[in-house]
Amino acid sequence: MIKGIGASSGIAIGKAFVLPDWEWDVPDKKIDVADLAREFERLYEGIRSSKREIEQIKGELAEVVGSEERSIFDAHLAILNDPIFMNEIQGIIRRQYKAAEAAVKEAIDHFVAMFDLLDDEYMKERALDIKDVGNRLLKHLLGMPEVSLPTDAQPFILVAREVSPSQLVHLNPQHVLGIVTITGSMTSHAAIMARALGLPLVTGLDVPLESLAETGDLLIIDGDEGLVIPRPTEEQIRIYTELQRRQTEHRSRLRRLADVRSVTPDGKEIALEANISSLKELEVALQSGAAGVGLFRTEFLYMDRHQFPGEEEQFDVYKAVAEKLGGRPLIIRTLDIGGDKHLDYFEIGEEANPFLGYRAIRICLDRPDLFKTQLRAILRASAFGKVKIMYPLISSVEEVRAANRILAEAKRELEAEGLPFDPNVPCGIMIELPSAVTIADLLAEEVDFFSIGTNDLIQFVLAVDRMNERISNLYQPYHPAVLRMLRMTVDAAKRRGIHVGVCGEMAGDPRALPIWLGLDVDSISMSSHSILPIKERLLHTHRSDSIDLLNRLWECRTQEEALRLLDAFRLTVEARMKADGAAAPESAGNDARAGNEPDARVPGAGPGAPNAARPAGTAGAS
Repeated sequence: MIKGIGASSGIAIGKAFVLPDWEWDVPDKKIDVADLAREFERLYEGIRSSKREIEQIKGELAEVVGSEERSIFDAHLAILNDPIFMNEIQGIIRRQYKAAEAAVKEAIDHFVAMFDLLDDEYMKERALDIKDVGNRLLKHLLGMPEVSLPTDAQPFILVAREVSPSQLVHLNPQHVLGIVTITGSMTSHAAIMARALGLPLVTGLDVPLESLAETGDLLIIDGDEGLVIPRPTEEQIRIYTELQRRQTEHRSRLRRLADVRSVTPDGKEIALEANISSLKELEVALQSGAAGVGLFRTEFLYMDRHQFPGEEEQFDVYKAVAEKLGGRPLIIRTLDIGGDKHLDYFEIGEEANPFLGYRAIRICLDRPDLFKTQLRAILRASAFGKVKIMYPLISSVEEVRAANRILAEAKRELEAEGLPFDPNVPCGIMIELPSAVTIADLLAEEVDFFSIGTNDLIQFVLAVDRMNERISNLYQPYHPAVLRMLRMTVDAAKRRGIHVGVCGEMAGDPRALPIWLGLDVDSISMSSHSILPIKERLLHTHRSDSIDLLNRLWECRTQEEALRLLDAFRLTVEARMKADGAAAPESAGNDARAGNEPDARVPGAGPGAPNAARPAGTAGAS
């Protein structure tokens, strides 16, 4: 058993297809000075062909995935349009008299080596984008075919050192059971694409590719636990086949909960809403029984293009989402770019600390023309549903008032033009900065609702970059400081009588559910696939027990202490679920995944022991 990173959930059992390294072998070919013009034209034609191919891929993806996944290929187009990248290639051709393909190869190697030296995990992942784009360009310059995958064989598990988005986009999920890569992370573009395609993915394995598997070898991969089992025993196959069957049954059982009210046994109802970035994602949310949309990430409307979207285009999208929700609430977050989200056509410039820089509401207030265009579109959509407006990254009362002044201008303009809108559209803010928490009582007097964005709140409270692997152990969602910030925020909202929700990753974490119940939040918004598992837990969790748990959590001095309490509470709820006949949660911990069946354990392993739910004979091989 080999331990890696579970980057896309699910279990796959099947034969491996090992993808050879996909970098082209490029000879270091020289040219005569008289051939420079011809070589530049070959380069430009290769770029044009690459761009056409990427645009075609984006068009094909429109029917398969959401705008977040398609925006990956906007990033690839941006690389081909990047003057720094192109100047490097042209300079090599001009100074060293190298053929276009040799110059492209040298430029790729230069930028990849530069990115690999950085400590920033996000930038390391972007090195793969450079390689992906560069290899596409090399393919056209060399006249080489795509590296193809088998389509007429039995479904297989794809194994590779790394997989590019360009390769993943051509995968047919009917032929691929799952994916294993040596390099990668939870935030890689390959992980994003795998999750969108519903394929289990295990990545970040500290073993050579050649020692992992050969084509035809039987493999088991567990995308929830981040495990790969090469050449499994019959016992391991039996156990994981049973675990896979239980997952399928559990998903089927969960689907029956879609129309069930999300209320605890002692009467606490909490709205389970969805985070979305496109209409396509809304379809999945509604199938999961979402009570509404707690976060519509509008930045993806801006990313999937080469210029700012106009008012009519935005209005059409917001209206369609509002109508599709049929009276359910829709919280539209205003443009949240900057940090790690950039637009190809909007230059922010280099910043030493981009997450602390020119981003989100700061851009909107600096560019009221862009902001008002979006606000007008949202306001017009409010005539067609229960729309709410939410400002991100608020740090002061002044920012709220400045944003509301622009909102008031937009309302006056629409009224003068005779365009319908809800004049009382609720307006709220994301609580994701420590400054906002400490003045939450003042902010609550300015807005109609709070939504706690736990992702940024945690990293700002703890001063920890959540993308930096070297300090990932310091990113602690259940740190006492974070828990106190949550309590301060909810208390301020409750005293003022405004709605308070949660829309960060913690909203979909089963361990956090008793925190939201105990604090008495009104709604939690999460990825669509988390809604039904959270609902199942909620139906078996008492608010009174959650309040008792909270009283003990406030006394914890470390995250470790808090997690011990939360895990013990989780096991109690799971025992109640089992007694009530609910399916065991499919990824809520080792005991739950094994279903607590004696034959699904390592002999002698007690609850919580390492690998307690894994096949016997593999516990030491990690």
